[in-house]
Amino acid sequence: MASLIPCPHCGQRPKEEFTVKGAALARPTPDAGADAWFDYVYLRENPRGRYDEYWHHTSGCRRWLVVTRDTATHEIEGARDAAQKQDAAE
Repeated sequence: MASLIPCPHCGQRPKEEFTVKGAALARPTPDAGADAWFDYVYLRENPRGRYDEYWHHTSGCRRWLVVTRDTATHEIEGARDAAQKQDAAE
């Protein structure tokens, strides 16, 4: 069975319509030091379990989403529009 992603704009869609772009990390402030920016750009955790990632609905609404996925089982917990504030999603 194909994996389905719950796009908040298009409904359940096959994962093949999306492009995974990486971890949805908090961006440092513009005046943050070089070390903070280096860590943000180049260093990544490889956690086991629940993880937020940026996905682009390339073959659909073309919106950026934050998809919550379990890295161990690849189960999708949910998705929200990337423009939506994090605290509003909880």
